[in-house]
Amino acid sequence: MSMRRMGLGLTTNLHPSVPPDPWALAAERPGLVDFVEYSAPLSLEEARRQAALFARVESGVLPVLFHPVHLNLDGPELEPVEHLRALDEHARAVRSPWVGNDVGWCHGRGTPFPGYQFISPSLNAASVERCAAHALHVQVHLSVPLLLENPVVNTARGNLHVLDFMGALHARTGCGLILDLGHLFSHQLARGLPLEAGLDGFPLGQVREVHLAGGVLTRAGHRASYFDDHTQPLREELFGLLESLVPRLTGLQAVTLELDGHPDAQALRTLERIRPLVPAASAGDMPDAPRAPAVPTAVDPGPAWATYDRTWGRDAEPEDPEGAAAELDIRLSALAEVLDGPFPLSRVLLAGTRDRLAAFAASDAFRDCFEQGRPLSQGWGRWSRAQVRAAPGPGVELALAFEAWAHGAARKQGPQVFPLDLSEAFFALRGLRRHLGARAWATGTLPEAAAEALRQVLERPARGPWRVEVGFDGERLELRSPSRGPASP
Repeated sequence: MSMRRMGLGLTTNLHPSVPPDPWALAAERPGLVDFVEYSAPLSLEEARRQAALFARVESGVLPVLFHPVHLNLDGPELEPVEHLRALDEHARAVRSPWVGNDVGWCHGRGTPFPGYQFISPSLNAASVERCAAHALHVQVHLSVPLLLENPVVNTARGNLHVLDFMGALHARTGCGLILDLGHLFSHQLARGLPLEAGLDGFPLGQVREVHLAGGVLTRAGHRASYFDDHTQPLREELFGLLESLVPRLTGLQAVTLELDGHPDAQALRTLERIRPLVPAASAGDMPDAPRAPAVPTAVDPGPAWATYDRTWGRDAEPEDPEGAAAELDIRLSALAEVLDGPFPLSRVLLAGTRDRLAAFAASDAFRDCFEQGRPLSQGWGRWSRAQVRAAPGPGVELALAFEAWAHGAARKQGPQVFPLDLSEAFFALRGLRRHLGARAWATGTLPEAAAEALRQVLERPARGPWRVEVGFDGERLELRSPSRGPASP
């Protein structure tokens, strides 16, 4: 019996403003893209409402794989059965041959962690059993196979290598595996290991899909950290790892490039480089969903919440202080971005420094958002009001009053009137962001990371000619492609 191959695919979040467009690239270069892997809510109806390009998924022009959001494969509670029934309906409707998801805790009773950055499990035997309970619970409600993806690991927690953890999880559940090479890179750096460490004992034949994406390599203290960021260029280390692994992955059915945010031209270059390594799509049979053994009906919530406390800085003595600090920095940046939308003034005034933002992240008000399934806005409101009560000031009180008014005014038709003119405050806020951003670029840790990644890209230039118009805006160099608009940063 031959095994069907999906071939080489691209991811999309189905937002029209986020390139690349997999369907357009497939039409432009037939044979270069075999399938599309997309992220969307579990519910088919929610996906249709929220994802602007979902009609393309249902068009059948290209085969699709569903990589959902808000699916817990760890955490203090099992996913509600009604959510899994919606997930199965969704997967069957789009003919996704499997559903793949990262092994991690993605949401607390429906409230996603900021930036959709899931909490990875501690790598120990107890977590294997807990994550296995989650996976078996999901699989028993699915009519297609569930594939388990190795999580991002930026902090060394637990005594197992991530590949040993995933191998044990496969043995416990029978689920196939997704090997994310960037996630593996992050773990190896967190442990101080060579990139290929742990592969010899790993069940490579059970890997059905490989993920490949960009990221940022940073250094703090005595160690390097790799942070998954799909908008970044792919690193040479990962290209090399893919090339060495493909011949050893005897059950491989798909290689997925996660290039969210890459311009079409750059995505094409990456696809062209990877295409010779990946067998083309072919017809055949897909593996059946594994038969789940006895499925637990609940998990012990204590260990998951202990991992939460370590992740968000509520644990005073982390196992890996450098890794924990670097991971928290990334989470705090995502948290700030989420808060800055609805609370642009109060976030800067009350949590404008790392320490103050970390204080909110470590608060009970923040934790309750995930323990009770409350919106993050409620947690911020509770915490910010407590800060003002403790240290009142007219500026902060006015900021909170304006934001509360603005949230109500946004639900009304037509222009609304606030009794005070705060236009200068918003002018100051924009100026402050520009000023601090420039200082961070010039004097912070960002230049080292940016220059290191930029160096790799400059060492693999594309063949010319490159048609570009060159000019200056004052003393700033500007580049413009005649066909594609501005090329300057």
